[in-house]
Amino acid sequence: MKIHSLAISGLVTLNLHSLNNEGSEGNYLQTRQVQVVDEQGKLHAVNAISGDMFKHIQAEHLFNLAVEKRLPLCGPCQRFDANRIVADVDFAGAIPKDTPDSVVLSETIKKCVIDDAEGILITSEVGGKKRAIGRKSVLEFGWVIGRPDITRTESYFHVKFAPEGRGKGSGDESGANTGQNIFHRPASSGQYAVVLNVDLYRLGRNDINFEYVVTDDEREKRIKTILESVLFAFLKPNGAHRNTQNPHVTNFEGIISISKSTVPAPIASALNSQYKEEISAIKEALDKLEPNAIILYPFKSLGEFAKQMGSLIEEVKPYEGK
Repeated sequence: MKIHSLAISGLVTLNLHSLNNEGSEGNYLQTRQVQVVDEQGKLHAVNAISGDMFKHIQAEHLFNLAVEKRLPLCGPCQRFDANRIVADVDFAGAIPKDTPDSVVLSETIKKCVIDDAEGILITSEVGGKKRAIGRKSVLEFGWVIGRPDITRTESYFHVKFAPEGRGKGSGDESGANTGQNIFHRPASSGQYAVVLNVDLYRLGRNDINFEYVVTDDEREKRIKTILESVLFAFLKPNGAHRNTQNPHVTNFEGIISISKSTVPAPIASALNSQYKEEISAIKEALDKLEPNAIILYPFKSLGEFAKQMGSLIEEVKPYEGK
């Protein structure tokens, strides 16, 4: 099945997690809060996990999969360097000075699946010429936002064990962190709205000249691997404090929508309690414009989500349009 784009709208239940924090004030670690508007138009401050965090989770899974499957990675991405191909001195030095930006972008896409999928701004001096070549990410993550009526954050008291007894507090005379420190750590529980879009048709495509620069076989490998990394991001959401606050993921429900044409895969936030009905209504409206372009795959649990994604990964083929 040839998929143009894929979207996920869902509600994930996370208990006692601390995946994303803003910093600390004194000995209090502060969790991230955002302002959202509910269905009645009222503002609420709620716990949220940034889209940056979830994209980093997905990118880490993509890196591990790329190494395992021997997909191409630039030198810095082989070390999971956040600068990616911008830090690849060998790549920059091998490009002639008069090389057009479109060719530089094509070589970047060929050389690295992470730069292809996750987006990059090439701002370094490539081929002895200063450049600013943008590559928009194929994946678009929204904030993972707690529903105001059912998400709470509490702070818990902790103390570092000091085997010599309850002596000095936060450190010794040398400034070393060796005392019996007291600190307060947050833990959040609730149902979190998830929105995610993946433009699968753009994998392997040069956004300057709109040409595919890798083979169809390579595109298919990259598409399947990207979808695997998205699945793994929800099966194992890496983040802060997982060593002692590994999240209890108790449920994930929602809808996977796919588009087989340039019609956008419909998406709606679970901050709206009627989001599933909204997505179904959008599909019905789009069917009148282009019949059978949209397919919906509802899921009621993490297991069903994994099953639906697994089936799509097996069936997906590269889209042949631009």
